[in-house]
Amino acid sequence: MNRKRVFWATTALCSGLLVAGAASAQSTGSQTVESTELDTIVVTGARANGIDGAIVAQRNPRSTATITDQYLQTQNAGQSPLASLNLVPGVNFNNTDAYGSSGGDVTMRGFDSARISLTVDGIPLNDTGNYAIYTNQQQDPETLSRVGVNLGTTEVDSPTASATGGTINMVTRRPSSDFGVTLVGSTGSESFGRIFAMIDTGEFGPWGTSAWFSASKTEYDHFNALFGVDKTQFNGRIYQPLGDNGDFVSLSGHYNENRNFFGNQQVTLAQFRQGLGYTRPTYTPGSTQTGINPSNTGNIRGQSRFTLAEGLRLTIDPSFQYTLAHGGGSNSWTRAQLDAIGGAGSGNLVFAAAGLPATATSVTLARPNITNTHRYSVLSSLIWDINDDHQIRGAYTYEFGRHRQTGQQGFLSNGFFADDFAGRNGDPVRLADGSVLRRRDRLSHAILNQFSLEYRGSFMENTVDLVLGLRAPFFKRELNNYCYQRDTFNALCTNVAPNVTNADGTVQFPVLGPYNTNANNRYGRPMSFEKKYDALLPNIGATWRFAPNQSIYTSYAEGLSAPRTDDLYDRSIPDPQLESTKTFDLGYRFSSSNLIASVAAWRTEYENRIVRTFDQEEDIFFSRNVGAVTLQGIDGQVGWSPVEGFSLYATASYVHSEVKNNLPNGLDGAGNPVFLPTAGKSLFETPEIQAGVRAQYEISDFVFGLQGKYVGERWANDINTEEAPDYTVFDLDLRYTPSWMAAADTYLQLNVSNLFDQRYLADIRTQNPGDAGSYHVGAPRAVMLTLGVQF
Repeated sequence: MNRKRVFWATTALCSGLLVAGAASAQSTGSQTVESTELDTIVVTGARANGIDGAIVAQRNPRSTATITDQYLQTQNAGQSPLASLNLVPGVNFNNTDAYGSSGGDVTMRGFDSARISLTVDGIPLNDTGNYAIYTNQQQDPETLSRVGVNLGTTEVDSPTASATGGTINMVTRRPSSDFGVTLVGSTGSESFGRIFAMIDTGEFGPWGTSAWFSASKTEYDHFNALFGVDKTQFNGRIYQPLGDNGDFVSLSGHYNENRNFFGNQQVTLAQFRQGLGYTRPTYTPGSTQTGINPSNTGNIRGQSRFTLAEGLRLTIDPSFQYTLAHGGGSNSWTRAQLDAIGGAGSGNLVFAAAGLPATATSVTLARPNITNTHRYSVLSSLIWDINDDHQIRGAYTYEFGRHRQTGQQGFLSNGFFADDFAGRNGDPVRLADGSVLRRRDRLSHAILNQFSLEYRGSFMENTVDLVLGLRAPFFKRELNNYCYQRDTFNALCTNVAPNVTNADGTVQFPVLGPYNTNANNRYGRPMSFEKKYDALLPNIGATWRFAPNQSIYTSYAEGLSAPRTDDLYDRSIPDPQLESTKTFDLGYRFSSSNLIASVAAWRTEYENRIVRTFDQEEDIFFSRNVGAVTLQGIDGQVGWSPVEGFSLYATASYVHSEVKNNLPNGLDGAGNPVFLPTAGKSLFETPEIQAGVRAQYEISDFVFGLQGKYVGERWANDINTEEAPDYTVFDLDLRYTPSWMAAADTYLQLNVSNLFDQRYLADIRTQNPGDAGSYHVGAPRAVMLTLGVQF
């Protein structure tokens, strides 16, 4: 078989229950129950597992898609792995630049990133508080063997309390059995520079241990901000097989340090139509520059599989994660305001610490929202193969996340943060009463206990597969707020006593400065409380292979998303209910030696959607459930290699969404309820139509690739009064691998992203459902040249 062909032929597709499918599986337990000889090839990075890595045949009875390292290597060096999913049907990804290290946004089948579970080797990576996905903090693509997507559903052991919209799982490459060194250097537009190095130890010692270690350094400028990105990353994995039956223990590690200056990148629709958003601002020495987005993130991941007895296996995947990050910001204080919030003399104390003269009237301070997370988890499965056709799995997941949210203000130096993490790691801003000036101060614990049970059976001479699963998550948030909370987003941290206590238990303060410019503002007192959420979530699927290379499948899965931390901190304890989904899929698949195709019709019934709205009368933000939403559509993809060295891949999706209810939005002056007209509207930032295509041609020592993505119009708010225009973006890649250099695998690769320099609107932000949109513009054309050497 050559690398352009599908690994399995017709007979392989019908060779038993436990066949291909682990290409999209997450935990070691899920990979084990779906594993085959094919999966061993996929995991070890062999390229004969699909058509040019852009599409892999699937057998699971749910809508899934996979890209492999072969396709990842054709994209921009160092690109976020999530950007490479942009041709997967139903998925839309937008970078804030061409290179992926300054952030981006992903949606899937109408669900935003906070409702999509992101994992690496099965461990959850979404923020424990708000479920955000930080796309610029993920592993270097050279360290991955594949990325799998479950569209609209989770696996039965998915460790998530938020995934109503589907899952994305990155799988780390296994160490090579031979010693090797990989060096990759890249240069490109916007002063882009990157170097990546990886060492494979090969097998060593008496037990066949193997390992790899990598490091990378990336720097470049933003196309429309003053400064750019400085990113350093380390990865590694040690792998120990236990016998020759597939048992093993493994330990992986990841550390990413990112210093990203995002500046002022957002524009309105009107500004975009005037051609604005693509100019780098002019730097004035000494001016205030607080648009820094520093992050230190890392994790340690264990994986293991043990055969306890004939047909009985145990998998255990423990992990620890660390996050320290914030999004910049600043504000100014007068002496009187500092005196009011921290006691007499605070203003003079702070002004002196900032090195300001007695004549200064205000001081500008760094004002970040800092998040520090320690996260522990373990995923485990006990798998019993009753016989060749029937299997039972029990799974248990425990996760504990300590989520510390602070905002210690700090000093500036020449207009920049004196310390990247302001007063947390640098000199804090101390007030006369001994307190530290801060914008928020709260501690949350997110605790998940999840039990799962799954049965897999094969019937009718292995032509029908049945999967019956039940997931039972028990999720608890322990919340501690040490400040006075005004609304979902705004807090007042002071030792000054309130001067008014209202009948509803809220309190009021005199004017205390930037955090309280209105003496009538009401605040909730500091408090501690708990919220618990649980559900029973069935996960059912069936596949019928009615012909040697054709099958149909159907699935039903329920999902949940528990309220985020920010939904629960308010001036009184809110009570938003669990978001829940019911998703139905019906699909058809075809797979042969040169053609892989699939199409699926689906419907999701979405209940208790949580929306944050701004109450004009009360001048505060609220989080509230707004009822039902229905989503339905069609996904399709096809890969075809008609002749040796040439392949085509195409994908398309259609999504129709409808909000069922009008959105409550407080009371009018007469005390009557006010509603926003959302009933019958489409979901925010959800294109009805997406389509993509890729052509790849290999001739002699050259491989040429051209791909394009079309994204239809998207509504910029929940009441559908502003629409972002559609766009199409093409990317080019060309790799030259000189066959005459036998001593090393050397290549030279050219990548051109946004080949035709299309101007378009990417990520959309709105503060409340009726606002006009605020947009990141799509990155302009960028050219990258990469030299890689492997020996």
